[in-house]
Amino acid sequence: MSDNTRWAMAHIFASYNDTIIHVTDMTGSETLAISSGGQVVKSDRLESSPTAAIMAAKRVGEQLLEKGVQGIHVRVRAPGGHNGPNNPGPGAQAAIRALSRMGLRIGIIEDVTPLPHGGCKKKGGKRGRRV
Repeated sequence: MSDNTRWAMAHIFASYNDTIIHVTDMTGSETLAISSGGQVVKSDRLESSPTAAIMAAKRVGEQLLEKGVQGIHVRVRAPGGHNGPNNPGPGAQAAIRALSRMGLRIGIIEDVTPLPHGGCKKKGGKRGRRV
């Protein structure tokens, strides 16, 4: 991997309400580009859609190519925690696919969803949520 490719880290937060793509340098300290589903669509219900994620990823991809970044490592995150869902929303896969189609090399794809270990009591009462 030391073929003098400039790498960056893409943090993709994909919930069922929005998809946020935030690209930093490898240390994570400097932001290179950021965009979300809410910036590219008009109605609230489309923010998490794969279409919005693709449009946001294209925005980010163009900014990265301008800055001379050729490859990205991807960190996908779902809301997680002790109440949120542990699986990423519909925009995650679409965003990764769009970034690779822009001509960026995809390195490592890892899941960084926060997982509870102990901690607070889950909501829903003694017998859980009855549907």
